[in-house]
Order: sequence, then structure tokens, then C-alpha cells
Amino acid sequence: MRRIKIFNGFLLTPYRNMGLGYVLVEDGLISEIGLGNPMIPDSEEIDAGGRYISPGFIDLHTHGGGNHDFMDGTIEAFLGASRMHGLHGTTLLYPTTLTSTTALLYETFELYRTVKDLPLEGSAFGGLHLEGPYFSESQRGAQDIRYLRLPEAEEYMEILERGEGLISRWSLAPELPGSLSLGIELQKRGILAGIAHTNALYEEVESAFEHGFRLLVHFYSCMSTITRRNAMRYAGVIESGYGIDEMNIELIGDGIHVPPSLLRIAYSMKGAEHIVLVTDSMRAAGMPENRTYLLGSLKDGQMIKVQDGVAKLMDESAFGGSVATMDRCVRTMYRQGEVRLEDAVRMATSTPARLMGIFDRKGSLLRGKDADIVIFDDNITVFMTMVKGHIVYKK
Repeated sequence: MRRIKIFNGFLLTPYRNMGLGYVLVEDGLISEIGLGNPMIPDSEEIDAGGRYISPGFIDLHTHGGGNHDFMDGTIEAFLGASRMHGLHGTTLLYPTTLTSTTALLYETFELYRTVKDLPLEGSAFGGLHLEGPYFSESQRGAQDIRYLRLPEAEEYMEILERGEGLISRWSLAPELPGSLSLGIELQKRGILAGIAHTNALYEEVESAFEHGFRLLVHFYSCMSTITRRNAMRYAGVIESGYGIDEMNIELIGDGIHVPPSLLRIAYSMKGAEHIVLVTDSMRAAGMPENRTYLLGSLKDGQMIKVQDGVAKLMDESAFGGSVATMDRCVRTMYRQGEVRLEDAVRMATSTPARLMGIFDRKGSLLRGKDADIVIFDDNITVFMTMVKGHIVYKK
């Protein structure tokens, strides 16, 4: 039985900083956690060097990285993106699709069915996140207008059947005819229904919440706010995020999609228990800047440019996803959002784990849970990433 003792690090549970202590890993699980540095026979030792020992980061929304997109149509795209995100402390990610043809979607299903159980050298996979194609045209952002459509039962039921056991999340606009019925179907299947690229009114989001929708996707981005219709003012999706207490929100924690002032407002209103940090990263994450990249698949993507840490469409009419990694998201929330480090980590670990129904295995340093562990310093620079007891990165 392989034993690994990680010691001399501040333990972030992530609810509190326990102080300098150790974590014992046996056969891929956390078998012991405590203060001090006890002698443990026959154990490999990793000295954290006075840095932080934290649960591994969980990214619920990423399209790729390391010059790979999950819709490229290759196994290497999945493996390469996994490796890149592992370098930045992500131990579990949810590969995310873009609005596309059903043929390309089904091709992605088959690839994921092949790679999900392969030995990985980076982040593990938690299940597919379907982003689209059922979105509001006026809030499409960088989603390809050619493939936007209304949710028809015949189509989405076939997608669900072909993706059975593969799909963990699906994001759509709830105001479209047919969306609420799809929400009910997703809830029956244990798939998280999210609200995205939407022009809904507050009341429509309330109805969506009643039909099983539990997450506002990339909050503030591509969603409605207060508008006037026939001289009357109406609250929108952003206001619903604050008004519906149990609604969860995603924040792209790059400090660009959501500037520091809005990060602080979101935290003051929702707290760490209802905020999930995500990257929404595309293939340029982890790659050089001041270059152009494809957003979406190699076969059918749109060209975007990356400058000063920002990905934009070529005409600069919208962001083209992000180039963030999870360490950057935690750092931004901690430094610019001015929250406690424990809460910034919580938004990247236990909160997404609870939302996805995997908190019994993931998201905290607790005996019996998977040994998904990251070591980082005060600047959230990652020094080690461990996935189920396997070290996928060590500086």
C-alpha cells in the first residue's frame, strides 16, 4: 500500500486555516489529516515548505486550454487540455461544448466516452457540460449564430439518450419556448440545469428555478439586467441572481469579465456558499499572448485574438471566452475581490462539489475523500497538483 505524507503546510479545509499540519494519502484517498508532523513509517514525504495545502480546484466550465478545444475531434485535445489545467491546480474539470451541429456534438460524445476512463496526466473529468444551442440571439456573445435554435423535445431527447451517462450539466436560455420542459427532464436525470446567454425577465428566472434551474452561468456576462418595455421597468437575470436566495452563480474570476467592484458586490450578496469560480477558458489558456486562436473546433471555429490577458472576437464586439486558469481565478478573487483566502478557495472547491452532488468524494480535506490536493503559496502559485493520490505536477 502506497503512503504519501504531505507535511509542513497550512491546511485549508477549505472552511478554515487549521494551521501547520499534514495530510496522509493512502491508495488515492485521504486517510489522515492533522496538525504537526508525526512520524509515519513507510511513507513517502512531500515537504510543502510552509505553503498552503488545499483541496484541488474544480472547474465546472472550461472549453479547453494549451491550444486544445474539447470540440477539436481528437483524443489529444482532451488529454492536452487536461495536462495544462493540471499545471494550475485543477484536479477536476467539466469539458464544455459550444453551440454547434448535432453531428459535431455526437462526435464529442463518442470521444469523451473513450477518454473519460483513460489514465490522465492532469485534471480528471467530471462529465460534459453542454453550453447551448438553445440561447437568446440578442445575448449570444461569442456563440455561433448559425446554430442557435429553440429546444424541441425530439432533438433534446435524442441528445440526452446519446449522451446518457456522459452529460453532467446543460446551460440554456429559460425564456425560450420548450426550455422549462427541458429543465424538468434534466432534473429527472440528475443533470444540472443552468441559465446562460439569456434575455429573461426576473419572473421568468423565478419560473425556471421552480423547474429545476439552479445556476446562473458566467454571471454578468450575456444576460439581461433592468430594462424598459412599454415604459415600464423590469428586473432581469442579474437582479434574479441577487433576489433568489438559493440561486447559485458562476463568476469568471479573471478580473476582466467581472471587474473587481462587481466581484466584491457579488460576494457581499451571495457569499462563498453560492458562488462558483470558473475559467470559461478556451484553447488560448496557458498559451502565449498577442496571437490569434480559434474559438471552438478546428473544423468550424471562429478566429479570436488574445491581448493583455483578454480574448476577444476579431471585431472586438464581444469577449471570445477567457484565457484564465483556476489559480488565476482564486488569486483574483482573493486579491482583487478582497475576500478571505479560505472563501476564495471554497468557491473553487467545496461549493462546486456540493452543486454537482459530489461533495461526498471531492471538495474538502477530509478523511475518506479522494486525494485531490494542491499546494500553493501566498500568490496562489501552484507548486504541486495531486489527483486521486497521483502527482500530475510538481514544481
